[in-house]
Amino acid sequence: MASAAGSSNVMLAIHEKKTTPTDLYRPLRLYIASAYSEREAAAADDDLSAVRDLRAAVEQPSLPDPSSLEQRRDALLAYARALALVEPRFPISPDRAHVHSLTFTWHDAFKGNKKCALASIHLEKAAVLFNLGAVYSQIALAADRSTDVGIRTACGAFQSAAGAFAWLRESGVAAKVVAAGATTVDVTPECAGMLEKLMLAQAQECFFEKVIAGGKPPALCSKVARQVGIFYEEAYAALSAPPLSQHFDKTWVSHVQLKAAQFYADACYRYSLDLHEKEEIAEEIARLKIGMSALADAKKAAKGVAAQLLDSVNKLESNMKTNLERAMKENDRVYLMRVPAAGSLGALPAASLVKPTSLAEVLDASKERLFSSLVPDGSMKALSKYTEMVDNIIRTQAEKLQQASEITRVRLKEMDLPDSILSLEGSITLPVDLKEDVEAVQISGGPAGLESELQQLRDLRRVNQELLVQTEELLQKEANEDAQFRTQFGSRWTRPQSSTLTKNIQDRLNLFAANLKKAADSDSLIERGVKESYPLMSILDKRPIESALPSISRPIMSLDGNEDAIVGALKQSLRQLEFLGAQRAGLEDMLKEMKRKDDILPKLMAGVGSHDDLFKKEIAKYDSICAEIADNIVAQEQLLLQIQAQNEQFATVFNLEDYKAARERCYKQIAAAVAKYREIKKNINEGLNFYVTLQVCLHFHLVPFALNIGMLMSLLGWATDSLVIPVYRKQ
Repeated sequence: MASAAGSSNVMLAIHEKKTTPTDLYRPLRLYIASAYSEREAAAADDDLSAVRDLRAAVEQPSLPDPSSLEQRRDALLAYARALALVEPRFPISPDRAHVHSLTFTWHDAFKGNKKCALASIHLEKAAVLFNLGAVYSQIALAADRSTDVGIRTACGAFQSAAGAFAWLRESGVAAKVVAAGATTVDVTPECAGMLEKLMLAQAQECFFEKVIAGGKPPALCSKVARQVGIFYEEAYAALSAPPLSQHFDKTWVSHVQLKAAQFYADACYRYSLDLHEKEEIAEEIARLKIGMSALADAKKAAKGVAAQLLDSVNKLESNMKTNLERAMKENDRVYLMRVPAAGSLGALPAASLVKPTSLAEVLDASKERLFSSLVPDGSMKALSKYTEMVDNIIRTQAEKLQQASEITRVRLKEMDLPDSILSLEGSITLPVDLKEDVEAVQISGGPAGLESELQQLRDLRRVNQELLVQTEELLQKEANEDAQFRTQFGSRWTRPQSSTLTKNIQDRLNLFAANLKKAADSDSLIERGVKESYPLMSILDKRPIESALPSISRPIMSLDGNEDAIVGALKQSLRQLEFLGAQRAGLEDMLKEMKRKDDILPKLMAGVGSHDDLFKKEIAKYDSICAEIADNIVAQEQLLLQIQAQNEQFATVFNLEDYKAARERCYKQIAAAVAKYREIKKNINEGLNFYVTLQVCLHFHLVPFALNIGMLMSLLGWATDSLVIPVYRKQ
């Protein structure tokens, strides 16, 4: 595993798997001569030599310089396309040993002492795809990310690396290698998935470096950083689970873990910068604390990571600490906001700017001419026709299954099932949207928490009133001193009247006083609204909220005592309906699995009988499962009719109409309570914002101005006593 510091952040590249020389020419030629003819084998000599040379090029170790890495990439791509043409023509596998004396040996990329030797074309393909991803990662690591061209190159190469590992996993090659026999961990689906996430993390990290260097807004930087962290978290989760948990060097695992924490913390940091600009100081403090806690925990577990990474983490931690101290001071002195609990905050938004680059085009072998003489064009066209026939069957049956499931969903909803049965048993639930609204109210404190917020309003109003009174007293003091000096000095006191000097500030003070009175009136309305609406809103304090809902009650008087039998029969029918739904899901999976395993290419290549006869025989494989699907749909329709009759009887016995009406009334009450709570909450928040803003204006503008006037009056009094009034007037 190679690493480099790049511009400022350490990134990783993957080493290639090593192999032993393997002769493809002789075994493949012997197979052609045996399965076809010596003449065909001689005709394929150039193609066999080309494949041998491509394999030999892959066996050579690569050099680290960029041009050599690009040549290496091209060699791997060429050999991968050749293998795509070899696979359908040469049965190379442990259970289809038609190609004799051909075994591929590959060493584990992460534990070189472990290796796998297998007569499997899937192992060869998997190893080539792995090495392709490794080379792309090395190309990315070799790029100079301090330049625009370099960072674009690195980002693109990391996404291509992710594409190679995604192809290894999604194409089924990795799974086939595992199924073929014992293999090394590095080419398992789990490892391919982990490496895909790691490469995406580093590609997204390139974007993060770019937006930071470009001075983009903190909110955008936070989203990009959060997605980097998510990719690293997914990679770390895979590393912590079998079969990878005991396979990788602990230092490397620590690197991924610390990176995940670093970018989560960086997302919190950038998000807090945006919050600070919006003066949302309380959440800023909470986000900074959460990010710093994540960093601290990860640093404790980090063992042997690169010094550059630790330096970067420590610098981030220092910046967050500085901002946290500043925000806490501002909150204590000015904003007086309650810092929310970490659990009450939503997840940080993320923006994914990268994805695995599809390798379909560069791996497409349709234009290659290797071994074209071994498979007639007619056979390939026939295979395409057969595939189209199978796809049509799969598509038609899948539509029938989906339609049946949708019919079940709609019919049950119309009959209010299984909700009415659940209500009878005490398992009541709210509609999803309404439940989410109630949960949001409860998380924010609910109606019971409004009193503490009202107290905040009272406290802030009192503080503002005190500041207003203080300012008025200062102005009155200045006016008294002005009157005293006029009496004392008479015509020598030529300073303008106090009322003239302070008119502007007095006007602003009157405006603030009027606004404060209006706010007090509004506060009274809010408090009265809380008091009057509390009986309505109190339902939102019930936990769980479902306890406030009505439930279906058994009849007070039973005529024949068959209520239990009615309920039992209906529940049994619903279980049967659920079984039919599960059966449909299984049938759809069976269809897809049949298609995946449906490989008639060897039969087409054998050329025995007509293609139409072969198609008729092969397509017949799907008849039984199509019949099962038809039977399932018929059985469901009959069962739905039965459930409808049973539900009508159930509704009559248990008086469902009254229950539904009561339930709807309760839903409306809860919705009205939520709306009223939101209205009051909005009004309280507006009041809090008003008082905080007014307090800032009074504290930083009017009070200092009034104090300055008072000091000026004292100075003027001293100046008058010293007979320097002319000097002051000239000034």
